[in-house]
Amino acid sequence: MVAGLAVASGQTDKKKFQTPNPQSPPMLASVTINGKEIWISYHAPSVRGRKIFGGADTLQPDDTVWRAGADQATFLHTDAGLDLSGTEVPPGEYTLFIDLDKGKWQLIVNKQTGQWGIKGDGKANFDPSRNTAKVAMAMSKPPAPIEQYILTLSGTGGSKGKMEFAWENIIASVPFTVK
Repeated sequence: MVAGLAVASGQTDKKKFQTPNPQSPPMLASVTINGKEIWISYHAPSVRGRKIFGGADTLQPDDTVWRAGADQATFLHTDAGLDLSGTEVPPGEYTLFIDLDKGKWQLIVNKQTGQWGIKGDGKANFDPSRNTAKVAMAMSKPPAPIEQYILTLSGTGGSKGKMEFAWENIIASVPFTVK
């Protein structure tokens, strides 16, 4: 009985979405809040002399959707329901994308998983009809440029936490509450 229960409630292997790539190594961000684990598997590219955000001549131009990392789509697993700025995200598995709307970024939480982060034409590879949430992100600038992309999850007290995406000259974050 116990073995069957463990298989039925088994979690996705954290390394399943991490492919070897020395220029964009696989990374894992995780936090446990109120006994519930939340983790994100992503690939962390570096600036390497490129202009990343903020215009037509950048790696990720304004008014595009970014896969929130490199290689495979950035993968979120949550054991708990989350409240993202008033939008409910049930427990489960999702991919994360960011709508780069000229400094007014929005985090996209999409129920489609397992896809490569971009299509052959360079556009984000997700089905918008499967979006679970699309929420505004708080924007700020780091004190110094950030060479390698960093995605963090942190507890901020009680049942609250924060997702933070930092790269080049941008820090974008979203607070969340564990339900």
